[in-house]
Amino acid sequence: MTHAPTETRQRRSRRAPSGRRAAPARPRRRVGRWVALGLLAAVLAAGGTGYWLYSDLSGNIEGVDLDEAIGGDRPEKLPTSGQNLLVLGSDSRSGANASLGTGRAAGARSDTALVIHIPEGRAKAVAVSIPRDTLVTRPACTARDGSRLSAAHRVMFNSVYAQAGPACVVKTVEQMSGVRMDHFVEIDFAGFKGLVDAIGGVTVTVEQDIHDPSSGLDLPAGTHRLDGTQALQFVRTRHGVGDGSDLGRIGLQQQFLIALLGEIKRQDLLGSPTKAFKIADKLTESLTTDSGLASLTKLAEFGRSMNGVDPATMETIMLPVRYDTQDPDRVVAAQPQAGLLWEALREDRDVPEAARKSPAQGGGS
Repeated sequence: MTHAPTETRQRRSRRAPSGRRAAPARPRRRVGRWVALGLLAAVLAAGGTGYWLYSDLSGNIEGVDLDEAIGGDRPEKLPTSGQNLLVLGSDSRSGANASLGTGRAAGARSDTALVIHIPEGRAKAVAVSIPRDTLVTRPACTARDGSRLSAAHRVMFNSVYAQAGPACVVKTVEQMSGVRMDHFVEIDFAGFKGLVDAIGGVTVTVEQDIHDPSSGLDLPAGTHRLDGTQALQFVRTRHGVGDGSDLGRIGLQQQFLIALLGEIKRQDLLGSPTKAFKIADKLTESLTTDSGLASLTKLAEFGRSMNGVDPATMETIMLPVRYDTQDPDRVVAAQPQAGLLWEALREDRDVPEAARKSPAQGGGS
């Protein structure tokens, strides 16, 4: 068997006896949709021919049993509904994340989520971004400490993680969409940066100058090769882009997602065991999944099941929202557009044009 490099083995030797991370709890505040970028790459890389080289890193991955945490109050899984993956992210300021210049914050929030729908027997995936400021109904959930939380109305989506953890985020998304989540995956700042650096950067083109003192991004119009630090700034940028809100940032994140997956394909990372190991080495230390994906072997199996998906054809959509009438700084799902979108995913149909119009972005009433 091929062994991990000495440095990797030494890192693992400092872990708890069970092979899992010896835990200070990771404070996580806000989750940006950039999580999707790293996680999709991890899943795709895991499906490569060299996955056996890094299967011994499986102990790094944290797993959550969704069925136990959520119980039976879940949407029905239809036999021809494809696969649905909920991708979350953590912008923890602790541990390896503390030196990334992402600010100082306590607590744990999930900014948003990205629902990835892989249609049954087809190659075109759909990625739906949920804005972090969306007001939702949080269903009754079991909190991290085992206590029971009653349902709450008009709470910000990015607060659900802080209040009850990832299983409750999954339950919230299932309740608002009626779409059964087959899996969820979560990554933090350090894992995202490590992924981009591991593949040697990602190329993006911007049509106008971007200067955002908040994220630290300073890019003139044109084409740029971004390293991990710049990539993190890019997907966190909202000032000076669009209307300066979180809705404007979603466009940059979706642009980066396509560029990242294109880079993976261009470098043929799925066919390079050495590169695939390097990516897995970076990501598994920052990865939390449902128990159905909580090993490199399981990730590999899931990745191979998506071999027919071409990242270049991935469709990116933002959940249709409108500004809330009581609080203009918040948004709510726009109807009937959001309902049409979720219905298309539930029934594994093409998303209709009417479901792509978001009133908050001038896309209809």
